[in-house]
Amino acid sequence: MKVIVFGATGMVGQGVLRECLLDDRVEAVLTVGRTPTGRSHPKLREVVHADLLDLTPIEGELAGHDACFFCLGVSSAGMGEDEYRRVTYGYTLAAGTALARLNPGSTFVYVSGAGTDSGGRAMWARVKGATEEALLELPLEAYMFRPGYIQPVHGARSRTRWYRLAYVVTAPMYPILRRMFAASVTTTERIGQAMITVAEHGAPERILDPAAINALAAARA
Repeated sequence: MKVIVFGATGMVGQGVLRECLLDDRVEAVLTVGRTPTGRSHPKLREVVHADLLDLTPIEGELAGHDACFFCLGVSSAGMGEDEYRRVTYGYTLAAGTALARLNPGSTFVYVSGAGTDSGGRAMWARVKGATEEALLELPLEAYMFRPGYIQPVHGARSRTRWYRLAYVVTAPMYPILRRMFAASVTTTERIGQAMITVAEHGAPERILDPAAINALAAARA
């Protein structure tokens, strides 16, 4: 299959890109983002595009793909709702709308978050919930990944400094967290593996929690 990865320079995107490059189910990977990944691989082609609200100039690059793994996201900390919505809802729907037109019926996997709720009290949960609902209305095979705690592995690193520091502290405790809260934790590796499985075979539900993500990763062919 041919896949597109948005946000391949972020922590989750790094892990997803790694799995796509390793997995023989994926024949070609196109990354789209505002900065290059710094990776080189025979499968990999990159498009650096500054305005992710307007993908018209690169639509020719987006056509002909089987799946999109949308890993682009920002923390809501310190952001007003309008700016957070511009990135979280605006960038995601710009991609989803373009791909629904260019590759109707293709798979679109969106990395959302545990606790997402369009009617929730938290601003981020409402915005992500609205994003999920809008994606599910498009003529795509859209799936919402709602991971809880994500452990970065195989060199994946957050671009946010205080997240990186937090992961340094929590990394030694991950084996304990995995045993005690298996249904609430996952890894960047498992997210990537699960996305490829969903693109290949689909999934029973459109909204997938950490337990479902881990099960899909374990079911990889």
